[in-house]
Amino acid sequence: MASRHTHPRPSPEAMRFPRLAYSGGGGPPGLQRATPERSNAVLGMLVFLGSEVMLFAALISAYLVLRAGAESWPPPGQPRLPIALTGVNTAVLLLSGVTMWWARGAARLADMATSVRWLVVTLVLGVTFLSIQGGEWAQLVRFGLRLSSGVYGGIFYALIGMHAAHVLVAVLVLVAVLWRARGAMCSVARQTDVEVGHLYWLFVVSVWPLLYLLVYLL
Repeated sequence: MASRHTHPRPSPEAMRFPRLAYSGGGGPPGLQRATPERSNAVLGMLVFLGSEVMLFAALISAYLVLRAGAESWPPPGQPRLPIALTGVNTAVLLLSGVTMWWARGAARLADMATSVRWLVVTLVLGVTFLSIQGGEWAQLVRFGLRLSSGVYGGIFYALIGMHAAHVLVAVLVLVAVLWRARGAMCSVARQTDVEVGHLYWLFVVSVWPLLYLLVYLL
């Protein structure tokens, strides 16, 4: 007589939400789940960043059109932009992208303590970038480059100022992520926080080299 094999029935929770089942392998419980909340958060950030890409594309297009129609760029009498200092600041922001990448990698390995340390380093680098840029703007205003300085000043502060505003938002996002991650306790929610923060920070870092090239170097 053939033996009858019985299989455990899945729980009602697993039947209703199959994506919440464990995928196997090691690691703390809960960290191997592809939760709808996590997917929705990442998807929402990607959709938002799509709109931000269009915003910067419009600003860059306006800058290129205005520059192409000008007889000279920058116009006579306007101060030269601090290329060297901004180059150093560019390196600071790019380094923050690396540390944010490391923070994300540590969070994916459920090492939230290490992730928090790299998040703090990223936060310091972001604040440093804003501080250097603020000092640069103060010097430019002192030498006569203002919003009221015509098309050149207006498009400069519109384009570079918009990016600075995004860096400020990214810094505030990191502060929120660090606040929620206090205690170094890892969970799917904490991993999602870092993942979403990483996406936004990566966007901010990626846009800046193009702006530096177009506005400062060319």
